[in-house]
Amino acid sequence: MLASEIRSRFLAYFEKNGHAIRPSSALVPADDPTLLFTNAGMVQFKKVFLGMEDAPDGNRRATTSQKCVRAGGKHNDLEQVGHTARHHTFFEMLGNFSFGDYFKRDAIRFAWEFITEDLKIPREHLRVTVFHEDDEARQLWKDVANVPDNRIYGLGAKDNFWQMADTGPCGPCTEIYVDLAHMAPDWAFPKDAHGEWTNTEIQDYSLDAFVEGAEAGRFLEIWNLVFMQFDRQQDGTMVPLPKPSVDTGAGLERIAAVMQGVTNNFHTDLFRPLIAKVEEIVGIGYPYRPGVGLGSAVGKDGREIDPASFRVIADHARATAFLLADGVFPSNEGRGYVLRRILRRAVRHAWLLGRREPTLVHVVDVVIETMRDLYPELHVRRKHILETTRAEEERFLTTIDAGMTRFEELAPAASTQGSTTMRGTLSGEDAFRLYDTFGFPIDLTELMARERGYLVDIAGFEQSLSAQRKQSQDERKSRQITVSADDFGDPTQWTHDQQHAAKLGRFVGYDVTEAETVVTAVRALPDGRVAVMLRETPFYAESGGQVSDHGTITGAGWSVSVSEVKKLDGRIAAIGTATGEITFGPAHAVVPRERRHDTERNHTATHLLHAALRHVLGEHVHQAGSLVSPDRLRFDFTHHGPLTHDQLVAIEAQVNAGVWTAAPVNTRESAYADAVAQGAMALFGEKYGDVVRVVEIPALSVELCGGTHVKNTAEIGLVRIVSEGGVAAGVRRIEAVTGPRAFQFLADRERALVQVATRLKVPMAGTATNIEQIEKKIDALIDERKQLEKRLDEAMRGGASGGGVAQQLAAQATEVHGVRFIATRVEVVDVKALQALGDSLREALGSGVAVLGAVLADGKGALLAVSTDDARDRGLRADIVVREVAATVGGRGGGKPHMAQAGVEADKLDAAIAAAAEIFARLAAAG
Repeated sequence: MLASEIRSRFLAYFEKNGHAIRPSSALVPADDPTLLFTNAGMVQFKKVFLGMEDAPDGNRRATTSQKCVRAGGKHNDLEQVGHTARHHTFFEMLGNFSFGDYFKRDAIRFAWEFITEDLKIPREHLRVTVFHEDDEARQLWKDVANVPDNRIYGLGAKDNFWQMADTGPCGPCTEIYVDLAHMAPDWAFPKDAHGEWTNTEIQDYSLDAFVEGAEAGRFLEIWNLVFMQFDRQQDGTMVPLPKPSVDTGAGLERIAAVMQGVTNNFHTDLFRPLIAKVEEIVGIGYPYRPGVGLGSAVGKDGREIDPASFRVIADHARATAFLLADGVFPSNEGRGYVLRRILRRAVRHAWLLGRREPTLVHVVDVVIETMRDLYPELHVRRKHILETTRAEEERFLTTIDAGMTRFEELAPAASTQGSTTMRGTLSGEDAFRLYDTFGFPIDLTELMARERGYLVDIAGFEQSLSAQRKQSQDERKSRQITVSADDFGDPTQWTHDQQHAAKLGRFVGYDVTEAETVVTAVRALPDGRVAVMLRETPFYAESGGQVSDHGTITGAGWSVSVSEVKKLDGRIAAIGTATGEITFGPAHAVVPRERRHDTERNHTATHLLHAALRHVLGEHVHQAGSLVSPDRLRFDFTHHGPLTHDQLVAIEAQVNAGVWTAAPVNTRESAYADAVAQGAMALFGEKYGDVVRVVEIPALSVELCGGTHVKNTAEIGLVRIVSEGGVAAGVRRIEAVTGPRAFQFLADRERALVQVATRLKVPMAGTATNIEQIEKKIDALIDERKQLEKRLDEAMRGGASGGGVAQQLAAQATEVHGVRFIATRVEVVDVKALQALGDSLREALGSGVAVLGAVLADGKGALLAVSTDDARDRGLRADIVVREVAATVGGRGGGKPHMAQAGVEADKLDAAIAAAAEIFARLAAAG
């Protein structure tokens, strides 16, 4: 039984029994700072169980399939993942909940009925545990489920008593176990195992034997029923709750393993496509055979490969996809740090498999494809998920190669496996060298060292890190005292007007864009340009994100077209191309008013945007960089995860509300300490003097800023956000336009919509597009396409007449080693049509494998292989078949076990089809 069917059966069963199906909550718990991630099904109902909220929609029964992560904080399974059969960073927990409605009797009845009647797990292979003091639960198991007393085991509080915290709701729990020795053909007792629990001939086991068997994995817990019965007081007193409740959790991955007859969760259908993708990418087979278990894997260099690497990558791909989908972004702190550890651990295991290119991103893509129907957020955020994963992999791959070589020298692997004795300590100096020279984060060094039985001297690492920081600070101070990094300020390269040599250029651009001034210094530049200093200058020198002004300087018989402005030791130099010979004396400097005004609009809008981001997203938002130019603004800010559409709408609305209040933009100079004390925001990383310029928009924004601004927010006119995305770990970027360019942006959108309306033949309503009619037209076209696709599918399948293409092809199939097989060329226009035909043929075959070849409308050759479920279970997977067939003519391909495709040269298509029969015969014989 596939995991998807188990999940749907579970939810349907409890819905039938009066439970409301609630959607899975996000992996980032809402309003719960005590948890890094949602780690159990009850998390979204925590406030209900605590009596702080009413039951959702007033329904006192609920059921969920909850996505969970256990990779940080109290529940951290990261280090065990891949090395055990059942530890995961991401998993799904099935649960049913009673909020003061039913209690123990019905909870036990529901669980037993679902397991034995819906899933049809044989009763004789089930056992249960109860809290040893809970005589009521023991009796109910006998009365309700008819479980013999000698198959009910009483355990202590460590195993069978649950509590949310030191005080508050708590209660006994009961667990259901399955005997894998009878349910999983690949079950094998551990080497040297002995004792009562290893005897498969007897039906009943002592408590000690059951506990030993459970610890060894023979008896597998699949469901935990928690009875919230008491309220624990500060003094330890257990006060009965007025409305006892039920919280249950059943691991989907574990139940899938039981139903699919395997001992290892990674060998279920939830993980097989992911491991298959890893096999395809690394070119090494995962050493598992159904009914046999794990063997050994050998790499391309003949070196034995740890199968755990396949499992780590598969597991971490799921966690990566879902964490990114739920807004977690890789960073160096909090949830983002956990995600980065997961990503880097996966990269390291891909490296162990011989990969030196991004690997995880391809497996993440399979996660999205296989789980998008149940969790649509994966599909909605697919681009973000894949781009972020690839970027993180590429970033770490630049350092891992040399770092791993050095780590191998520092912490060689043990010659024997399985020892629990620590083998030594990696010095703090060595750990720091891995960090400083090779870019290895200390947390990964710790993780790898622990896997090999080494400790890491963290205190020594911190000491070396502090010493390096102090040395860098001292070197920077020394350089600043002795040598300037930029000789542009070298006074010997400048020609000065002695009369005005002592006069610094004074910036007057806050108030004017034109100035009658005097040239005080000139310098010729190597690229044919010149630099000019003025006594008073309206030109703004690039700083604080605002670009420098352009403009002109004119004198007697000469002019300079200014394209860049720099600040040198407090003086402002305008740089550009000169016409005529520049002379000292009077000059006229002009900054184009509209260009400056556009820049001012964008700068003031940036302040409004900063304030709106903090209001909508939270106080954690801080500016991390900006660009203010005449045509746009770009604002980088600290935030983990992409912004939702609703958040962007709210931010844009708040910014424009500030524009339309026509608030004055006030500036003043103030002592730095006073300005900050009064609430002015100082930007992280910026250096400020004792006296600073404060830009205040009353009731909206107060920041320290040296840039130019409008006098009133109404001058901005309109702000339109045009893009939002991630640029670095924990840093997002918004780009926006204002004023005339915002109007132009909307006009361009309107023009595009008009073109759409024209092509759709939607009548115009005056000068505006008829949006409603466009939407109706598009819906009609979509419906029409669906109908055509349905008719095409029926034609492929044969419809009522039974004479479709698929049936005709299926009739041509021949039997090869007991499996129906056909390889032929077909006529289709594109890949989608080829896939549709493959789907139909797979159904028409009923049992078997097919290879179809086609030359598509674009002239490209394509191969498609399909495999029915029973053929796939024999090892005749479509992805393996198509890969081998394509390889005979130099093509490459892959896909899923039931359908896969490959690209081949059109003139080699017939040769590939001809080779298919021989290849299939070999595979079928081996299977």
